[in-house]
Amino acid sequence: MPEVLVPPARWPRWVANFEASHGPAALSVLDGALHGTAPDGSWFVSRLPFSAPYDGPADLDAFLAGAAPPPTWGVLLVRKGGFAVARVEEARIVESKVGQRHVQGRTKAGGQSQQRFARRRANQARVAYEAAADHASRILAGVAQVVAGGDRPAVAEVLDDPRLRAITMTGPWLAVPDPRRAVLDQAVLDAQSLVVDVQNAP
Repeated sequence: MPEVLVPPARWPRWVANFEASHGPAALSVLDGALHGTAPDGSWFVSRLPFSAPYDGPADLDAFLAGAAPPPTWGVLLVRKGGFAVARVEEARIVESKVGQRHVQGRTKAGGQSQQRFARRRANQARVAYEAAADHASRILAGVAQVVAGGDRPAVAEVLDDPRLRAITMTGPWLAVPDPRRAVLDQAVLDAQSLVVDVQNAP
């Protein structure tokens, strides 16, 4: 099964639901994550947000205590249709910018028309990425940890800006549609979630 994002406030209920279905989970800590294995063979592996390793006891409450966000961090979302960037202090957005840029879709035309279209599309995308980098360099100044999402090549283009090369990307990667304010708000919540792999026994 794919990873699921579990907000810290829902973690006790999530584990209770898992155990209600599969039985009490035997907990262990391995490779910086909390592992739980049920009597029927079902299991989960939970990792802290912001790619933080967990090395505490095999205890649900102790694990949850490690999920606190850093004092200052950021979110950067980029797709060809737009970008969103936020500076966050603990769980509160203190500065942000959301921008939309028109980048034409693909065309089925061939020959020189297709080549001109591809060049125009590439130029539009480059302008969009430059705008995203301008805002990100201002809003994320001094921020070390950033959770990113959207289109991976687009994010890489933005972070290639020399002003942003000191940034460290942390997990999880956020799969988002074209960034809007509501998408950014949800991304800030998702970035603080536990990242859980779960496998139900057949």
